[in-house]
Amino acid sequence: MSTSQETLNSEATQHKILIPVLICLVLAILTVITFWSLKDSGFINLDDPVYVYDNAYVKSGLNWNSIRQAFSFELSNWHPVTCLSWMLDYKIFGLNPSGYHMVNLLFHVINTILLFLILHRMTKTLWPSAFVAALFAIHPLHVESVAWIAERKDVLSTFFWLLTMGAYSYYVEHPGFRRYFFVLLFFVLGLMSKPMLVTLPFALLLLDYWPLQRFQEIKPDHNIQTEVFEKETSEVKKPVDPEYKWSMIYSLLWEKVPLFVLAILSSIVTYIAQKDVGAVHSEDFPLSVRIGNALISYITYLGKMIWPNNLAVFYPNTGLLLPWQVLGSIFLLIAITVAVVWMVKRSPYLATGWLWYLGTLMPVIGIVHFGARVMADRYTYIPLIGLFIMVAWGVPDLLKKCNYRKEILLASSVLSILCFSIITWTQVGYWENSITLFDHTLKVTENNWLAYNNRGNEYNRSGNYRQAIEDYSRAIEIKPGYADAYYNRGNAYQVLGNNRQAIEDYSRMIEIKPGREEVYFNRGLAYHVLGNYRQAIEDYSRAIEIKPEDLEAYYNRGFVYLTQGDNISGCHDAQKACELGNCKLLEMAKGKGDCR
Repeated sequence: MSTSQETLNSEATQHKILIPVLICLVLAILTVITFWSLKDSGFINLDDPVYVYDNAYVKSGLNWNSIRQAFSFELSNWHPVTCLSWMLDYKIFGLNPSGYHMVNLLFHVINTILLFLILHRMTKTLWPSAFVAALFAIHPLHVESVAWIAERKDVLSTFFWLLTMGAYSYYVEHPGFRRYFFVLLFFVLGLMSKPMLVTLPFALLLLDYWPLQRFQEIKPDHNIQTEVFEKETSEVKKPVDPEYKWSMIYSLLWEKVPLFVLAILSSIVTYIAQKDVGAVHSEDFPLSVRIGNALISYITYLGKMIWPNNLAVFYPNTGLLLPWQVLGSIFLLIAITVAVVWMVKRSPYLATGWLWYLGTLMPVIGIVHFGARVMADRYTYIPLIGLFIMVAWGVPDLLKKCNYRKEILLASSVLSILCFSIITWTQVGYWENSITLFDHTLKVTENNWLAYNNRGNEYNRSGNYRQAIEDYSRAIEIKPGYADAYYNRGNAYQVLGNNRQAIEDYSRMIEIKPGREEVYFNRGLAYHVLGNYRQAIEDYSRAIEIKPEDLEAYYNRGFVYLTQGDNISGCHDAQKACELGNCKLLEMAKGKGDCR
């Protein structure tokens, strides 16, 4: 009899292990199939050049010099771990974008599986955890984070976010410094991948409330999850003494002080890094406009989670707000929050999910304005987990009295996953290259000056200069003060031999954004071709003033000096160019007897 019971127990244990393993396998296959077309996608000319294929340090591979550069602030964000991952990619794949895309996809698959396993461990519930992971895996709003090579930051930082959560769940079961050390370690690595992880300590507090139930009285050496999930939901629990409860909350806050300190330090470092390169644009819009945009963005992200249409790589910020949009957003946010508070005792997961969504979006919601975008799909990579939790646990609760509850849940789950997978598969296809991506972006957005400019860059790169000029002109028409479009159009005009128009565009660029060496150099080159040597020398000199090691500027200025008979100045520049690596002008001048 005992043998038979042992056999049954063994089979039950195997079944209990087998189901999660099969779920992990299904999640991995579903994710890979949905994103598989990424293998044929290339780089795009939005951040990819700066971070990867035009980055000399990345292309030098892993060495002490490149590692040192990875820890610098030159790329506006401080994310050394992400930079190191690109350097490793280059060492393995060179400049084959398929490899970079597959690494991004691999991290996304791992994140999906980790999310399922961690939620399952914390909540002791299988299918809601699996549904959250499935939505995370295939939601269309997550395409940008996975398909964009420059957004390795998202998938890599979330990998460390989830490892931190996993380590924290182990720490909660048996608190101790050794386990807490791994919480700190993974959190630091996450911050070094993307600073958006500054909200993670706040998220851990939410997990303390639900599902870990650490705000309630804790008995020594007692597994909280076992207490919570093995008891019948109808069982009446003894009330917790308010003073004891507040002491528990205080101890939970104190426990996370090291994490909050690290988050504050990371925020300061990020702000300084972005400020140094001019990426902070809060002064461009009044605080009232930024707050209004933030409120609207919260509701917009929520709407796109439910109905993910018109997704774009760039949503331009017009600075114009309609009062009804702001008031409507305030009303909806307040209404949802009130509903969550009203149901907090009966459905605590709603509070965790909703506050997770609001809190983790806070660093990128636009109060402190970085860049020119009003919002971005990639910002939802972590925040949507909160909304998915609300859905995964809320819908079954809503249908608990329904006669066909299981059938309805199964059908609706399968249908939603299928629909999102199809939309995501289609959205991934737009990331095939820069032209397909910006074509789609221009179809689903209005007055998108950046999309016109970057599509123009791609046309320019492929030699279609006239089409590039049309796109640059459209970008300037939408945003007359867009300096980069003037510079890019000037380059296209210069290639076509229209140097006078190129000079006009370069001059306009200098008026808007002075101090860029390459603009002065290119305008000097245009003056040089037109025979205006005095102005060419002035522009070459200004380029050298900005960038003292500008080899080409020394070479060209020296050439002009020599052709104008100023052998002393010409030979000096020829000698300097030779010191910097090009001795052709010096040898030519010596051959003519101009330089000794």
